[in-house]
Amino acid sequence: MQQVAVVTFDGFNELDSFIASALINRCRKDGLEAFITTPTPVITSMNGVEVTGQRPMEFVPEADVVLIGSGVKTRDVVADDRLISRLPLDPSHQLIGAQCSGALILAKLGLLDDMPACTDIKSRPFVEASGVTVLDVPFHAEGNIATAGGCLASQYLGTWVITRTLGDDAARAVLDYVAPVGENEETVERALRAVHTGEAALS
Repeated sequence: MQQVAVVTFDGFNELDSFIASALINRCRKDGLEAFITTPTPVITSMNGVEVTGQRPMEFVPEADVVLIGSGVKTRDVVADDRLISRLPLDPSHQLIGAQCSGALILAKLGLLDDMPACTDIKSRPFVEASGVTVLDVPFHAEGNIATAGGCLASQYLGTWVITRTLGDDAARAVLDYVAPVGENEETVERALRAVHTGEAALS
């Protein structure tokens, strides 16, 4: 079983963590499973939804994939050296992705030194202030690191994880199932196009 840590902090955006997690967990039977991973046992979303974490932060170095969610307190996370130290990420053997303001965390960890990133409109000035070039696209990946910008781009981050671990056919099956009725082909092709275009952009 390949395991995915969806790292989720207090003040998190529900769309970012839950969409990617839900897509990935439709692949349990194929050996891929995601867990909401939190620094404290219970966290509260930006809209007041309380969630019990499925795994503690100590799970992060064990995970095959680590996705960093976004939220309204990401700058506080980046400023907390003790909290950041609980994210010993290693792109040499982990797939690592960040959603929206999660790019700030990857920048803080030095993982975006040589690559541009995607983020949301509100986070963009802070990501750029950290020295990272922000792209006007929803998804970008280089090697084992990916970023997505815009809440609904979390579907692309989830799709990237599935394609990289299980292949395009597995991603197609998941996307076809969750797509709005009558928009199946369009939804599947859009997601796969975003991911493959994002991976090939600088190749």
